[in-house]
Amino acid sequence: MPAPLTPRQAEQVLRPSSTVPVRLADLALAVKAQGRAAHILNDISTSAVTGLCLDSRAVLPGDLYAAVPGANRHGSEFSAAAAAAGASAILTDAAGEPMAAATGLPVLVIDDVREDIGLLAAAVYGTRERSPRLFGLTGTNGKTTTTYLIRSILAALGETTGLIGTIEIVAGETRIPSILTTPEAPQLHGLMARMAGLGIGAAVMEVSSHSLSYRRVDGLRFAVSGFTNLTQDHLDLHGDMEDYYATKASLFAPERSERAVITVDDAWGARLAAECGDRALTLSTTGDPDAAAQWSVAAVRPDGLGHAFELRGPGSTLLRARTGLPGDFNIANAALAVLMVLASGVDPAVLQHALDTADPLTVEVPGRMQVICREPAAIVDFAHNPDALARALESVRSTIQGSRVIVVFGATGQRDATKRPIMGAIAARHADIVIVSDDDPHDEEPAGIREAVAAGARAAIAAEGLSSTVMIEYPRAAAIAKAAALATVADTILVAGRGHEIWQEVKGVNLALDDREELRAALIANGFTVAPGTAPEPNDSTTEGTEG
Repeated sequence: MPAPLTPRQAEQVLRPSSTVPVRLADLALAVKAQGRAAHILNDISTSAVTGLCLDSRAVLPGDLYAAVPGANRHGSEFSAAAAAAGASAILTDAAGEPMAAATGLPVLVIDDVREDIGLLAAAVYGTRERSPRLFGLTGTNGKTTTTYLIRSILAALGETTGLIGTIEIVAGETRIPSILTTPEAPQLHGLMARMAGLGIGAAVMEVSSHSLSYRRVDGLRFAVSGFTNLTQDHLDLHGDMEDYYATKASLFAPERSERAVITVDDAWGARLAAECGDRALTLSTTGDPDAAAQWSVAAVRPDGLGHAFELRGPGSTLLRARTGLPGDFNIANAALAVLMVLASGVDPAVLQHALDTADPLTVEVPGRMQVICREPAAIVDFAHNPDALARALESVRSTIQGSRVIVVFGATGQRDATKRPIMGAIAARHADIVIVSDDDPHDEEPAGIREAVAAGARAAIAAEGLSSTVMIEYPRAAAIAKAAALATVADTILVAGRGHEIWQEVKGVNLALDDREELRAALIANGFTVAPGTAPEPNDSTTEGTEG
């Protein structure tokens, strides 16, 4: 298995092949034009930069190194390392000014680097003038799948596209494993410049709440932004659901998004649609006549592993679609993808032709309801929060008499601990055999995480009279092997929580672990037939995959 990319290697592939040097004085003027203070130390009239970087380990020659305050240390402490790597100048705040100035490099000092980093990145990479048409996806669940579906529709329409998300970044023919769901602002602007230089007309991006909180998407404007849903997740960052919602909703501000398509299946979506007003198309996927949506999903029928459905809009507008992806929630993802492309200005008749001829809504998304075997049904999914786990488990329940659902999952360490017993209870309600194991413990003791999840399952069994069996098995590979050993051809195995990820972080060490490969090997070891090619070759992604 290849080693993860170094920060410098990753930075290199996130950049355009060339840039025009930008004078430090012009960057100072851009900040002042916003009514904010800026001054330059150690200035020389020819001071200019060709890139912008927040990580001293990734600095490339000619860069403006942005030294920002961190949780424990100020980035200015790494100014000397950035200078040694070839930085042309340093960007920092008043607290970082002394250490940055000590390098002898020109230093641009502003009040809040995070506040202006997007503005400055746009100026360095020229993305205000030239950038692909951007589609942004936010919400708790469904973002990744929907981005793949949008990209597939655009490709069916003849567009050259880019993708930025949890699993990978695609710029032209270059595939770049993702380190964050949404890269930092300088990296995003560098990517936009790279894509524009490659002739890419449209890019689709997952926009996590972390990226909005940390201002990673500042300086970008989305042609269309979409909202999937909002359920409990990431409260370790946001504290409560109200802050989580407000962060997500900030993507839809007029300065960030031109148009919006909002799924109004929950109260959060309905609230967001009301706040967006005329800039939003609304979508109901539940068939609820009281949803008051402009577009609704109707005439749903099974079609292979997936479904065929209709999208009914204002007046007599009708779009017919199908998706081969399993699960009712993938109908919602597919419907949102179709409407976002429609909202970008594509003629409905042209869109319908693409849906009819190219089957763009049937595309494999790594680690998202990915089928590894059919007898028993064995599926790997990224579900790592209560709502996603419930949806995944509901969707895999077989109608075969005597069939059982066996689920393997855990909870992430150093994240929202309140969801652990909730997820345990959900597993007990929807699965016959619950095997609790480890996800990414990070620096937390794994045993305590496992026990919190299992306790929630046991409590639900006792309180609700459930017949589920709960067991704890670790390490994760052993838990997956246990599931395969227990299964019959009529059963369904769901391995949830990690999806496409191939590294498990334990006490700061990345251990090689791919649920798809472990499940495949365990099934073969137990005599089951696994079709070749069901699990893709592993890549070198190091993403935690838990940004929301």
